[in-house]
Amino acid sequence: MRIAMLGVRGLPATYSGFETCVSEVASRLVEKGHQVVVYCRKNNWDYKNWNHNGNRYKGIEIVILPTVRNRSLETIVHTFLSTLHLLLYPTDVAIYFGVGNAIFTFLPRLRGIPTAVNVDGHDWRRKKWNGFAKQWLHSSEKWATRLATAIITDSPVIQRFYLEQYKCFSNYIAYGADVVNVLPGKWLKKFDLEPRDYILYVGRLEPENNVHLLVEAYKKVRTDKKLVIVGDVSYPTTYSKKLKDQSNSRIIFTGFVYGRGYRELCSNSYAYVQPTEVGGIHPALIEAMGFGNCVLVNDTAANLDAIGEAGLSYKGKLGAEDLARQLDRVLGDAQIVKAYRKRAQEYARKRYSWDAVTDEYERLCFELVSEATEAAETDQSRVAVGNKEYAGDKVKTN
Repeated sequence: MRIAMLGVRGLPATYSGFETCVSEVASRLVEKGHQVVVYCRKNNWDYKNWNHNGNRYKGIEIVILPTVRNRSLETIVHTFLSTLHLLLYPTDVAIYFGVGNAIFTFLPRLRGIPTAVNVDGHDWRRKKWNGFAKQWLHSSEKWATRLATAIITDSPVIQRFYLEQYKCFSNYIAYGADVVNVLPGKWLKKFDLEPRDYILYVGRLEPENNVHLLVEAYKKVRTDKKLVIVGDVSYPTTYSKKLKDQSNSRIIFTGFVYGRGYRELCSNSYAYVQPTEVGGIHPALIEAMGFGNCVLVNDTAANLDAIGEAGLSYKGKLGAEDLARQLDRVLGDAQIVKAYRKRAQEYARKRYSWDAVTDEYERLCFELVSEATEAAETDQSRVAVGNKEYAGDKVKTN
């Protein structure tokens, strides 16, 4: 098959879970013998200094298109241009990432190309969006159910929501994680860290991710361990600036870290905290489990589903108070932490394998192509029958 993937910033993955998912799945689909094209944004990377072979990355065909530099319009404009581009070339199936791109999924279908959209979580609930962007994202949930051939959800919680709210079945395909351990090295030295001597959070510095509550809870706990916050935002906000103003020798904001550095920081923390309250399964949480972390999560339905019995939780509705209590428990009991590290990594190995995730994407693509082929053949048969009937009537009339 020739499979197009749209809606992400680009490859290699240097921003969010969607980019990582595309990189991991697309490269494995190529290994399986498929042609995969990924649409990337020109203003996100300096591709001239990018280690790539022609217009390919790990065998994936890369198409670089421009977009506007605007938080609300950047993704929409780029996905629209990408959709127009893909219509010019033979494509078997198109997969869109991000519910905000759902409105474009009907265009390939007009050309007989089936489409799927990975809707992620309730993006419109994020506090960074307001006005036009919030309404667009909210409306996109309904558009996805009506315009795309298929919907992909990465969380059973979000899958149930679409079924109950829109009476729409979706294909549950989990996010993946590598089960690895990276030894301490230059990245820990860069941030003056010791193995198992810091608490870790990974994610964007946005209000609904509750990083401020994590910092507040950490300040309530008596510990020599540091708090390390990996991540940032593409567009600086008052919230992100206030957070980073609290940076000191104990509370460390690393900014965006990828590749070896990211794996090293995740592999050597004492525990990982996921205070987020919006969205489905958070990729950083799954990856933290794969790296063998004892995870402590906000007790949202999606977070609890993600960790199963392999992690700990706190009552998010109680804010920083209960988070501080649970942090104190984790920091005071190394044996619990050790047990949950092993449990989390085994759970990630069984449930969140990238190979298994790729198999599910491949299965869905085959099903979509098969259904589209059957529909086209049925339409051709109807046309042929109609032509015969029309010709017969004409003979009789004459």
